Amino acid sequence: MKSVRPLAPLAAAILLVGCTTTDPYSGQTQRNKTGTGAAIGAAIGAAAGALSGDGSTSRRDRALIGAAAGAAAGGGIGAYMDRQEEQLRSSMQGTGIGVERQGNDIVLNMPSEVTFGFDSSDLTSAATNALNDVSNVLTQYTDTRINIAGHTDSTGDAGYNQRLSERRAQAVGQYLSQSGVSASRLNMQGYGENQPVASNDTEAGRAENRRVEMTLTPITQN
Repeated sequence: MKSVRPLAPLAAAILLVGCTTTDPYSGQTQRNKTGTGAAIGAAIGAAAGALSGDGSTSRRDRALIGAAAGAAAGGGIGAYMDRQEEQLRSSMQGTGIGVERQGNDIVLNMPSEVTFGFDSSDLTSAATNALNDVSNVLTQYTDTRINIAGHTDSTGDAGYNQRLSERRAQAVGQYLSQSGVSASRLNMQGYGENQPVASNDTEAGRAENRRVEMTLTPITQN
């Protein structure tokens, strides 16, 4: 089998397509997701292209063709999620709802003090106002699925916490559906106290654990 080592410099060069930008909302420097998606797609495409073919086209030419196709695919999804993220960050300013990018996914962190009253699954007015803005964005970007996860702290009975987390996830999903987001895109699930993000030994930690997380995932992944 022929070595693909000569393609290493090409792959390295392609990966430099990923660049950094300044987040206009936080002021932090971050890697541009479109460039990263394009870079990863290009590197994968280059390797796949080099290993394909019947010999009528040079390995280098096949690698370049594969890189171009991979960059287009990766950059397309990255750009799509970039635009969605930008609109969500703008809409969520001042709401207390966090927006985080994880690869091609976008995660909205909705703390319970913003979304629900104590021991309740009824959305607050602040939550419905924020979800109206979220649904306005989601109805523009229909090529994403929405996974809604309810979480609680460890205070009280575990079974009760599980049911409360499920009701809260359902409440968010039902509101989005009533606001025009297709129900086929929504998946609601409760995790109770099983996935803490902070210690339940302090009130601050318990407050972090009481949350609903909404993860937006592109329907077509690279």
